[in-house]
Order: sequence, then structure tokens, then C-alpha cells
Amino acid sequence: MSTAIAKNLMAEMKLLGMLGAFDKVLTDCTRDQSSYSELLDALLQAEADYRQERKTGYRIKAAKFTLRPAFEDIDFTASRSITKTQIKELYSLQWLHDARPVLLIGQTGVGKTYIAQAAGLHACACGKSVLYMTLTTWLENLALARSSGTYLRYRDKLAKPDLVILDDMGMRKLSATEAQDLCELLEERSINKSTLFTTQLLRGAPRNSCNALRILM
Repeated sequence: MSTAIAKNLMAEMKLLGMLGAFDKVLTDCTRDQSSYSELLDALLQAEADYRQERKTGYRIKAAKFTLRPAFEDIDFTASRSITKTQIKELYSLQWLHDARPVLLIGQTGVGKTYIAQAAGLHACACGKSVLYMTLTTWLENLALARSSGTYLRYRDKLAKPDLVILDDMGMRKLSATEAQDLCELLEERSINKSTLFTTQLLRGAPRNSCNALRILM
């Protein structure tokens, strides 16, 4: 079979990872006198990597992040209380595997949103579904869902992601109905999901979250 036919078949079968890597893999294997099994291994790995990258891209898009930060870019010389040990704990995602809630507490400008979204992006790269939103966005969507009669559907939607990030909690006092909605959301997610909050104060944040990881920034 000619390389042209092989490429056409890959395209028809949507093996786009193989197709993109084919020329380089073939050149490398020819140069290194690799076996056919090694050639096949390299092509299969290229396809697997390509599909994983696409899935990660879809998860990141669905998460609706406003930033694309990375833990590796965190500046530890900045004036904040968070330690490298705490960053490593966030990076490990053990809290996510354990379905623990997380509170990032600190004043404006210390990087709560940056670190929260870095954790979310890392979770996406590790195969977890994530949804990011500010308190304002959540309240607007909540009001819309109630007015349109789709509240239960919206609550079910928020219950599905492995991680929900609620940014700027405590910016204002929640009404009794909003506070009840938050409690219902946390109850829905308490069994096997994690919720990460950023807040300047504990006001408006869940004070009695069981086993919550609290990080003062």
C-alpha cells in the first residue's frame, strides 16, 4: 500500500492523530531502522495523544474559564500567605478525588481567581469536567432559571461537573432563597463532587462545609 493511500484511509477513518504524525513517524522509523510493530506503536500513540488533547480542549471550552493560568507560572515572591506546600496540595487534586470542598480566602489582588482557574485547568488536563463562574453569573443564571421554570434543570446541570468553581463568593449577602439554593447545590454535590470557592471573607461562604480544605491567601 502506498503512503498516499494509507493517508487517505486515515483521513476517511478520521484517524487524524495518525495522519498528522505519519510523515515524521515514517521518517524517524526509517532512519532508526525500527520494526513494523514499533512503527505501529508510534502511530497508535500519536492517535491516542491527539484524542486526549482534543478531549482536554473540549473540557476547557465547556468550563468557561476567563484565564488560562498554570501552576508553574505562580509567583511565590508576591505578597500572599499561600505556601508551596499548599500549592502542591491543590496540584495533587487529592481533594478532588476525595470530593472535598475548597475555600481560597484572601483580599482582592492576591491571586485567588488565578489559582482557582489554574486548579480547574489542571483538573481538565487530568480528565475531570469543570465549570467556572462568578457569584454574579451564578445569581443571574439562577434568577433566569427560576423565572423560566427551569430551576431544577439548572441545578441538575450544576450537579454534574466533577468540579464547580464559584468565584467571588461573599461579595454580597445572599437572600434567604439564594442561600437555600446554594445549600441545595452543595447537598447535590456533596457525595462525589467538589466545589471550590474564592472569597474575601467567610461571609457568604459555606462555614460548616465538612472536611473543607481552607487556604488563606
